[in-house]
Amino acid sequence: MSTSVFDPVSLGPVRLRNRTVKAATFEGRAPEGQVTDALIDYHLAPARGGIGLTTVAYLAVAPEGRTHAEQIVVGPGTLAGLQRLTDAVHQEGAGIAAQVGHAGPVANGRSNGVHAIAASRMPSPLSMQMIRAATEQDLSRVTRAYVDAARVLVQAGFDVLELHMAHSYLLSSFLAPGLNRRKDRWGGPLERRARLARQVARAVRDEVGDAVAVTAKVSVSDGFRGGVTTDEGVAFAQLLEADGHLDALQLSGGSSLMNPMYLFRGETPVAEFAAAMPAIVRFGMRTPMGRSFLKRYEFEEAYFKEKALRFRQELSMPLMLLGGINRLDTMEQAMADGFDFVAMGRAVLREPDLVDRLQAGTAREGICIHCNRCMPTIYSGTRCVEWAPAEVIPTA
Repeated sequence: MSTSVFDPVSLGPVRLRNRTVKAATFEGRAPEGQVTDALIDYHLAPARGGIGLTTVAYLAVAPEGRTHAEQIVVGPGTLAGLQRLTDAVHQEGAGIAAQVGHAGPVANGRSNGVHAIAASRMPSPLSMQMIRAATEQDLSRVTRAYVDAARVLVQAGFDVLELHMAHSYLLSSFLAPGLNRRKDRWGGPLERRARLARQVARAVRDEVGDAVAVTAKVSVSDGFRGGVTTDEGVAFAQLLEADGHLDALQLSGGSSLMNPMYLFRGETPVAEFAAAMPAIVRFGMRTPMGRSFLKRYEFEEAYFKEKALRFRQELSMPLMLLGGINRLDTMEQAMADGFDFVAMGRAVLREPDLVDRLQAGTAREGICIHCNRCMPTIYSGTRCVEWAPAEVIPTA
């Protein structure tokens, strides 16, 4: 019997109405680090539009783990707002995931008021500061912070916890040999570079049990020299599968620090980015690292599929295919290829009701043009500028 992307599905202990996922895309709707009505409305739109699971992006486990100060740090002080968010989404029949992470070297230490940490010491073009190498005490503290955040997120009513292990965030920075030059038990062969990610996954699962699903976002390729290759990505995924702490993997790619356009593909809105970025970031982009930040990759439908099929061939656990999915035939082929979910970002940002219209047969594909002008709007409230050219984001 063939599987349809619109069939109900179990993800760990959670039952979802279909196999579509709104991927985490930073919302820019928590200027005071608290849930706002605007953030709730952002996730209500795809929930009302038929998505199976919507993902709240970049919920930080610690203050220095924020990409910048306007981000939610999970804790008792943010619990009430997060619960209001999950209640609203559940009322529309969708599931809701929390992307749980520590930005590591992607964090803007100047914005956060505390220096970022990474696997190894390195300069930051985001803050024009040095990022310090994480100590043993840091890694123990961060692991406990993941556990504490997981506890709060379960209390808040989330269905799924997505551990961010990609895009050069902290766990990913340990995986990448070019960013991890350590000589201790956290560096060297892949098994040692993967130690922190596996430790966090185990600790979170031990905390939450089967109360929620636990997934991870991993890389099919980091897209930069010294990053995680597809071969190492598959090997890392096999370690995670053997550990048995995760219910699914979402297959992503690129690096928010070294090569973000490897993830997004399509047009490169350099001028719009320069105009929207804070002054210190604009200055950082004039450094050699910064000038190579926005590369150009032609868009093609399902651009990670070829690499993702390597993961499908080598793993038995559920997998989510991500990367330029806009068409119904792409979703149907993903199911035929053995993927369990399809994850969409820009397509649903442009058309929050896309899933409903695809299921009803009134559309066969989305209308996103992949101009990527949504990317610079993260500083004023992430939106499709074709669909919502202006928006005021309230602070409460």
